[in-house]
Amino acid sequence: MVLSLIVFAGFYPPARRAITYADQLAQALEGRLVLLHVNRASQFDPYALGGRSYQQGELARQTDTAAILARQAEDLHTPATVEVATDLLPAVAQELAQRHAPALFVLSQPDENSPAAANLLTACMEILRTGSYPLLVVPPTDAAGHVPRRILIAADRESFTLAPEAEALRPLLALPGTELIVAHVSSGVEDNEGCALALRAVQASSLVQGLPAPELRGYQHERHA
Repeated sequence: MVLSLIVFAGFYPPARRAITYADQLAQALEGRLVLLHVNRASQFDPYALGGRSYQQGELARQTDTAAILARQAEDLHTPATVEVATDLLPAVAQELAQRHAPALFVLSQPDENSPAAANLLTACMEILRTGSYPLLVVPPTDAAGHVPRRILIAADRESFTLAPEAEALRPLLALPGTELIVAHVSSGVEDNEGCALALRAVQASSLVQGLPAPELRGYQHERHA
């Protein structure tokens, strides 16, 4: 199965940076991209009460946006398709996840200097987190031209089971030169036993099966940075 990434697309620098980074990542993993453009994000459908004609009109006005994104997709290093929606709703996120089975949703980090854009991205992240979808946030200072080389896996004492989609990330962990770190955060005390159990939980999940043992690091929540 080909790995896919859904990246929130737009024409301003943060969104363009997220597309570039997702393209680099998908290229390294021999995957594909879905460029997703939305105008809003909400837990509730604003067109639910008889406004479908307005929604269709709004979608029609996005024809040019979709066409430009499609032209940009042709210049990427990986195969890419375009999806346009008026609103990211929980049901829309679920439908996209079922149809594309993405290993990750990718979006740019909210920029506090652009409140409207930041509010949209924050709302998108909240919907994705609530739905437990895998999420990659691209910071404004990402290293252009480089896929992740240091991957931190946050874990606690509890064992866990991976969803099938997580298997698509194993090639990323296995890229040459990748450093894997398991981090356990304790509250106010040094919890070495908890650190050891966190590493055991990660290893038992099969996420790092066949890979060198990850480095283990413990942090207290007051000094987690």
